[in-house]
Amino acid sequence: MAQENLSVVLHAKGDLRLDNRPVPEPGPDEVLLQMHSVGICGSDVHYWQNGRIGDFVLRKPMVLGHEAAGRVVKVGSEVTHLKAGDRVAIEPGVPRKMDEFFKMGRYNLSPDIFFCATPPDDGNLCRYYAHSANFCYKLPDNVTFEEGALIEPLSVGIHACSRAGVTLGSTVLICGAGTIGLVSLLAAKAMGASQVIISDLCAERLEMAKELGADFQLTVTREDGAQQLAKKVEDTLGAQPHVTIECTGVESCIQTAIYATRSSRQRRCQRSGHQRSLSLLQHLANGHLHVGVG
Repeated sequence: MAQENLSVVLHAKGDLRLDNRPVPEPGPDEVLLQMHSVGICGSDVHYWQNGRIGDFVLRKPMVLGHEAAGRVVKVGSEVTHLKAGDRVAIEPGVPRKMDEFFKMGRYNLSPDIFFCATPPDDGNLCRYYAHSANFCYKLPDNVTFEEGALIEPLSVGIHACSRAGVTLGSTVLICGAGTIGLVSLLAAKAMGASQVIISDLCAERLEMAKELGADFQLTVTREDGAQQLAKKVEDTLGAQPHVTIECTGVESCIQTAIYATRSSRQRRCQRSGHQRSLSLLQHLANGHLHVGVG
């Protein structure tokens, strides 16, 4: 095995380096992975540019990357379901203890969870990486490493649509045609949404959304008002959407989502990194809290 473990390490805001770190030794319940494909998430870029996302602040060097797939090269002494050579996708969140959230099957909400590339935890944008074997999932032969790395962002879109109650015949507004917006589009269509309208500043992103099945594409500008955009959505669909999934974190888009959505229906806020609007929203999203009015 090569002894070099080149890693993409963020040392401070704007200070991104390629460091050669030691190859980790897997613990009893871990596997050592030779990484093959790692996506670059908007959160990675945001940590690089801003040094923080909400209350998660970079205080020491951190390896980036959490959307990942690789090949098992070594297994810990207690691992029985994986072996060297297996191709796996990685679930980046691993519970550190069996707390109340773990017992309820909602370990992702544990305040003590390990999560790749979220301060202070290292990610996996490196050559070799050790991870809990129970959170590595074998890839079928017909799924590539690249597709395996996309399972994590796809799961975000599936979870958003499931939480928002997207079902047969739903009409859906998606704010933002980045990666999370596009996988939310795919999930909404797979769950039976009859019409999906997606908005973005970037024409190229909207063109990709059209190719992936969006029924309507709404080009927005920074000067557009939230209520003005909400009216455009209603005019395009013929009625307000049943569900809105907000995938930008931009304050004006959040306002648009609130104004646009049909009364007593669902609005979901996905990942975001814009500091000015986010401390409260981060707590709401991280805790999967519902806010009811009336």
